[in-house]
Amino acid sequence: MNMFDVLLNEKETELKYQTREFVKSIPSSWLRKMDREEIQYPTDYVKKLGKEELLGVRFPSKYGGKNLGWVAETAAIEEIGVLGPSLGCLYSLVSIVGEAIHHYGNEDQKKKYLEPIIKGKLFCAEALTEPRGGSDFFGATCIAEKQGDDFILNGQKRFVVGSEGADFFLVYAKTDLKAIDPKKSISTFIVQRDKGVEVKHVYGLMGSRGGGTGRINFNNVEVPGENLVGEINQGGEIFNQMMIPERMTSASGAIGSARAGLEVAAKYSNRRKAFGQVIRKFQAVSFKLADSVTLLDAARSLIYSTASTIDANQGITSGNIRRMVSESKKFATDAAWEVINHAMQIMGGIGYTNVYPVERLLRDIRLMSIWTGTNEIMNLLIQHEYYRELLGQPENLIPRNVEEDAVGAEYAEEKVFE
Repeated sequence: MNMFDVLLNEKETELKYQTREFVKSIPSSWLRKMDREEIQYPTDYVKKLGKEELLGVRFPSKYGGKNLGWVAETAAIEEIGVLGPSLGCLYSLVSIVGEAIHHYGNEDQKKKYLEPIIKGKLFCAEALTEPRGGSDFFGATCIAEKQGDDFILNGQKRFVVGSEGADFFLVYAKTDLKAIDPKKSISTFIVQRDKGVEVKHVYGLMGSRGGGTGRINFNNVEVPGENLVGEINQGGEIFNQMMIPERMTSASGAIGSARAGLEVAAKYSNRRKAFGQVIRKFQAVSFKLADSVTLLDAARSLIYSTASTIDANQGITSGNIRRMVSESKKFATDAAWEVINHAMQIMGGIGYTNVYPVERLLRDIRLMSIWTGTNEIMNLLIQHEYYRELLGQPENLIPRNVEEDAVGAEYAEEKVFE
């Protein structure tokens, strides 16, 4: 058992190793075909996940979930991450899209959309990024105009993972063009593909291929009023809640992918000989491995503590959770990039070829510090929430004023701030 299994209860441990067995059952030929773009969307993979009851584990059992929490999902997604970001993201889409429907959707929406995606009978995707930009979420130009009880949707979204196989999309669109506060100008919709959504595969990707990533166009697409998720102009609040699954799944998946690459390199270093001994005996190699293991353990520790905090708050976001989630995503994806680079360096030239999967993992992992909010956006969130916590603490919780512990602390005239 892994050293981190001590953090898991019986059900969480069972889920982790059930997921590991599932990952071992995925044919290598699928991954090779996806990287060659011979598979655009792995339908059978998503169906198999549903059949094995591995999707949407955090959601209630009456919809097909397992009534588990973020600690459980964190353990499962790390295992799925071994397959790479594309399959990891398709697994996570049920958690991401399901979050909005579960927290803000009505019972009819849960029965019609949440339950079938958990069972792998419908496929979903989330439409966030637009051609004009990604980080400026509230500057969206996709517009949903109210007509009677329904909405008419126009605009474009791109970099939509899973779009080529999706039966429906979770779409954020402007519904109040005159709103003073942009955070109260956006609404969230469930948009069925068969209502006229145009899906295009218009670009290739450096890595993370085969996940059905594409551009979608809405040209006067009629969206029934019953497909509004939550209230009108509540999209900002929903978006904030959605950042939990967006970034936690990225963090957990990243360490799974990095762990896989490191394991390949470690096994290689225990077989490859130079100067009469296996190369793991050289500090130049073994110290890179030690640094990598430490990075992954540190990332995993942060992710598990964040998952436990979310579970303790019943899955609802807050300033403290936003900071921890942002830290987890940033640190884990940066660590994963460094670990995969170490793995390639350990293997030398052969690691740069497609004889081993490390070069694919290097291409794949690069995206993870960009998607679901760049790591620069994570920095903005982290510092903002830290300052708010530091400067806004109630009197009874303020820690010791260490500033007064300096020998020259009494020289107030030297403390000039303006």
